[in-house]
Amino acid sequence: MSPTAASATPRAASPTVLLAEDDRAIRHALERALTLEGYEVTAVADGVEAIAQAHRSAPDILVLDVMMPGIDGLQVCRVLRAEGDRTPILMLTALVETPDRIAGLDAGADDYVVKPFDVEEVFARLRALLRRTNGAASGDGQDASPAEPDGQVAAADLRMDPQARRAWRGERELELTRTEFDLLELLVRNAGIVLDHATIYDRIWGYDFGPGSKNLAVYVGYLRRKVDEPGAASLIHTVRGVGYVLRED
Repeated sequence: MSPTAASATPRAASPTVLLAEDDRAIRHALERALTLEGYEVTAVADGVEAIAQAHRSAPDILVLDVMMPGIDGLQVCRVLRAEGDRTPILMLTALVETPDRIAGLDAGADDYVVKPFDVEEVFARLRALLRRTNGAASGDGQDASPAEPDGQVAAADLRMDPQARRAWRGERELELTRTEFDLLELLVRNAGIVLDHATIYDRIWGYDFGPGSKNLAVYVGYLRRKVDEPGAASLIHTVRGVGYVLRED
């Protein structure tokens, strides 16, 4: 190939990341690491700047520290979601208790990493979020399971429209984050099949965070809260020591 032809080959655009972290050392270290990994990074020090920058530049993904002065990461997330902004959001948090993590999901975050974190874990979470975003945009499914004629998938009284990213139980529409939707879709497409932890981590996050991680358990518990209804059968079941299955008992 001639130099001219090589230079004419289009290059894929680097994913753009908006990073909001008030700790200067962490912000600079993460900005450098992300840049070296091939991301185009805009780093800011607080929530006010994060919202303003998100309005200006429409990044591909946001990385928000939870505990920032003034407007914290949770408030930034709530503001953007209230505006209809569906950009994937990864939260950085030093709060390790389950209720603290649930607060991030309640605010509309798609995933979280607990401090102190391994930068490789941050990279893995970002890749997974971007992959799912691109898959949703192209209409790609996660399995070859048969779908309904209109492209929807269903199990029990759950119905999902992967292209529109909408889900219902009966007539009630479920308000799901990106990660919750992808997890539920994986379970629905494999209804009646027990999926082990490693398989779910690989399909949803693209990375197995190991036996000590509570990440999957937190998401399953939160998803159950949204899917289950008083007086109706629970659909997502734990198979102790193995994983999870969606079925009607």
